Amino acid sequence: MSTFHLAHLNIGRIRAPMDSPELAEFAAALDPINALADAAPGFVWRLQDESGNATDIKVYDDDLLLVNMSVWESVDALYDYVYRTAHREYLARRREWFDKMDELYVVMWWVPVGHIPTVEEAKAKLELLREQGPTDEAFTFRTRFPAPQAEGSAAT
Repeated sequence: MSTFHLAHLNIGRIRAPMDSPELAEFAAALDPINALADAAPGFVWRLQDESGNATDIKVYDDDLLLVNMSVWESVDALYDYVYRTAHREYLARRREWFDKMDELYVVMWWVPVGHIPTVEEAKAKLELLREQGPTDEAFTFRTRFPAPQAEGSAAT
């Protein structure tokens, strides 16, 4: 059993305020898509406020920049949720609701089991990825790194 979980951050700049007609369909999908994540195999935790989502949590100085942060048991568990559930249908429509990002906007990194990452930690990981490219400290689905070996365990 791994002693590490996968932390994940993605950011996106919405095309209009959350309460606008342009984002009504996206906003209506938040609760069911979040419930799907919460029930997904390998899900551990996600950033949320009292409303059950993170749309009101401001991590950057841009009111239209949304953040999604979560922890999963493995890269495969996150991948399966993102690309093999109903989430994929909404992901395919992201350009309807989000501006195209010119720089990297998704980062993953390993955290010890039980650790809940802070938004400051997540921002630092995204910045590290942007500056250095994928490393074992900050990576992407395209360029993955295995979880660190637990101290005292043999490499397999």
